[in-house]
This record gives sequence, C-alpha cells and structure tokens, in this order.
Amino acid sequence: MPPRLVFTVTTDLNYDQRMQRICGSLAQAGYEVLLVGREWPSSKPLTAQPYQQHRLRCWLRRGKLFYLEFSLRLLAFLLTQRAAAWCSIDLDTALPVWVRARLSGAPLVYDAHELFTEVPEVVSRPRVQRIWRRVEQFIVPRAHLAYTVGPALAQLFEQRYGRPFAVIRNISRLEEPKCTKAEPGGYILYQGALNAGRGLETLLEAMPQVQGRLVICGEGDLSESLRAQAAALGLVASGKVEFRGYVLPNVLREVTRHAAVGVLLLENQGLSYYYSLANKFFDYLHACVPQVVVDFPEYRALNAAYDVAELVPAPLTAGAVAAALNRLLPGGDETRARQLAINCSQARQELNWQHEETSLLALYAALPGCTISPTS
Repeated sequence: MPPRLVFTVTTDLNYDQRMQRICGSLAQAGYEVLLVGREWPSSKPLTAQPYQQHRLRCWLRRGKLFYLEFSLRLLAFLLTQRAAAWCSIDLDTALPVWVRARLSGAPLVYDAHELFTEVPEVVSRPRVQRIWRRVEQFIVPRAHLAYTVGPALAQLFEQRYGRPFAVIRNISRLEEPKCTKAEPGGYILYQGALNAGRGLETLLEAMPQVQGRLVICGEGDLSESLRAQAAALGLVASGKVEFRGYVLPNVLREVTRHAAVGVLLLENQGLSYYYSLANKFFDYLHACVPQVVVDFPEYRALNAAYDVAELVPAPLTAGAVAAALNRLLPGGDETRARQLAINCSQARQELNWQHEETSLLALYAALPGCTISPTS
C-alpha cells in the first residue's frame, strides 16, 4: 500500500488553495492523502479532489473555546486514522497532531502558512500571544520536517529555533504555455480574507479618489465593518465597490483574469504580515494582472527581479493607494500597465507550482516510511 499522509487545517477545504495544491501533488505522486478541515454552517458541499477530504463540525465558531472544541474533535478523529506522517498546518491544529504522531511513532510535519504568533489577531492580545508562543516553542523543535511559504519567514524560524526550515512557496500552477489574458473589465480586485491588517480600510478610503470600481472576493472578521464603511462612503450605492463573498477557486481564477489591477495591501501589525509572501501575489501574476503591493521585503525582492507591480510605501495612506491604482487603470499610464502585464507573462514561466512541486515531493520522499516504491 502507498504511504498515507494526513493533513489538518481549521479552514473550509473548498477555499484553501495552498492545501489543494499540496495534497493534489502528493496524491498524484502516488501517496494516499487525507485532508481534514472544518465545516461551517454556510459550507457548500466538498468539491471533488484527487485525495480524501473530511470536515469536522463544531458548535463554537471562534475564540479560546472554539480551539479547545476543535482540538478535542480533531484528536478524537485522528485516533481513528492511520498515517505514515502527520502534518499540522500552522499552530492551531498542532497539539492534537503531535499527540497522534507521538502515539503512532510516525513523523510530525509542521507546515507554517504564516508566523502564527505574529498575526495581528494574536499580536493585539499579549496574553494570547504568550500561549501561542509556548505552543510554537513546544511544536517546532519536535517536528521531523518543517517548511514555510517564503525565504524571509524560513530565516526567521531558523534564527528562532536553530533548525532548518524548507521553503514551499504558495504559487499558482502554470496552466497555459502563454498568458491568455482577457480584455480587462476595468475593475480593481482584492481576493482573500477580510481580516485586520490587510489594508482594506485604507483601500476603501481611497476609492472615492479612484477612477474605477473595486471587487472584493472573500469574507472574514471585518466583513460587517467593511461593508458598513463602504456604505457610509457611498461606495455601494454608487457601484464603486462590490462584495462577492466567498468565491470558489475555479471561479476566482476567471474573476482575476478579467481584472485590470490586483491589490495586496498589508499593514505592519506583526512580523507575519511584514515577512509574508501571499498567494494572491502569484495569482495576480499568473493572470497577467498588474498589481499594487505594499513595499514589504518579499514583494520588494520579487518586484526587483521581475517588475510586475507598483509598490506603495508603508504605512499606507489613501492618497498613495489611490495614485498607484489610477496609474494602472485604463486612462492612467497605459504603457506602464501593459509592460507590467508582459513582465507577468514572462515571470510565470519561472514562478509556478510545477517548480515548487518538485521540492515538495523531495521533502516528503525523505521522510521515514514515506518513500514511494514502484509497487505502491
């Protein structure tokens, strides 16, 4: 039988593109893969994938008691499963996964999608941050394999714990030999969670000065307050802002392809955001969509190499965001916008999931008991 890998997240599996890529690649390589996530009251039926999926239903939705409930439900479920390796995605599933790995004697894998102890929701609550730091200090040294989404975070983890961290970037799969970008519809696109530190309040504040409309795809902790802000600014009534809620990945790719500009505006509310390398940067790039991006280290380095974005200095201001957007929208500097789109088309030949996939498979093949044999 092929080695079985179990991955755990607290997200809705339909929208977690990084895990869809990772689990899909490992399944296609011959592993038996199970991805365990969370079911919300509004969750849609699971989309078909080349691996097994299971969602846990919880009574609670957030806060300390939610994590306790989810951890207990996850551990109870994992005790019914077998695996050659157990993989925790971020710290919020780490403790039950460590328990299961310890009981089975199989390797523990830690996949850090972010620096969990430095996300804004944790940084703003020192007592909560201390708890998660203790969890991190316990889990990271005990992981047989650890990897994260970008070089800057990997270096930070290595400095903090004195152990190697591999890098598997969250990059889109190259699906076409050439970029076949459709004619832009003139809209600005934000895709991702509507959470603190994403620069969304500043983006909405900038919109009255912008010659275009904004499409927002995603939900999060700030969903209600952002809709209220947009309404108060008259952006909803005027049609300048549209909230589309959760959008499935295959639909989102088409929405992205028709955008004129993508936005990635983070605030320095913790090291996780400051050193981030978000998947939306690559999603825009693969759709050949010029983007307005905050001038943080990872994005600055990639833009220096490929020139696919307009960088906006931090801290963000509505005026700077509006000016950058207007330069790239129809009626602005159209020569610059066309050049950025051409640069995207070239960059995607190097920055794609096919390259990351090779590194991913090598990491798992080196785990004890996880080599794929010809007869598997």
